[in-house]
Amino acid sequence: MTALIVTPAALRDGEVRVEGDTYRHLFRAKRLAVGDRLRVVDGEGRARHGEIAAVGRRQATVILQGEAPALEAALRLELWVAPPRPQRAAWLVEKATELGVHAVRFVASTRTSRQWGEEVMARLARVARAAVEQCGRSRIPEVTGVHGWSDLPALVAATEARFVLHPTASRPLTSLNGEASPVAVLVGPEGGWTEEELAELRAADCRDLGLGPRILRTETAALAAATIGLSGGTAD
Repeated sequence: MTALIVTPAALRDGEVRVEGDTYRHLFRAKRLAVGDRLRVVDGEGRARHGEIAAVGRRQATVILQGEAPALEAALRLELWVAPPRPQRAAWLVEKATELGVHAVRFVASTRTSRQWGEEVMARLARVARAAVEQCGRSRIPEVTGVHGWSDLPALVAATEARFVLHPTASRPLTSLNGEASPVAVLVGPEGGWTEEELAELRAADCRDLGLGPRILRTETAALAAATIGLSGGTAD
């Protein structure tokens, strides 16, 4: 079911007026009509049912009804990823959002030191928002970065458990299912973390997790981690 994203304040009202780009997307491109139902979400984890009451030439009215399931993952999983090329990063953000990831944070490393400007980050934020509208979840994941390597220990300290993907790790990724939220999974560049970086990550209580014997692209490894880690279902 299509999701309409509104502000938290608007979600508390009895009806929502839809205008602008959102109106054109829902009522011109998708051709929703009076009587159609949709999910109305605030981007912060809350949702209500809605029914389209009126459609005009430039705006529409949605009547809000009862509370709807949030459709959020039981495990709050954050992906910390060495930044790939912007096009691949956009694909990663889109699919991670659909899977239910809480946040995607890009962090520079020795073998991937690229920095992105505001334009790239703004595009990634739009990709996350559009993915929420498509998949129907109620929270827009945080997309941040590119964080400097020196900032990483303090940032991941806010998570309950921290893991770094490593090809020789004996602990399987499936063990994420038993962890308490929030969890950070760190995914290195295609050349891998340097030994110095691995030493720093382990000093920050990041434990090794394995994805099997094959070497995966950064975005593939990140999505594999999200798929397995979030396979425990939704919180509601």
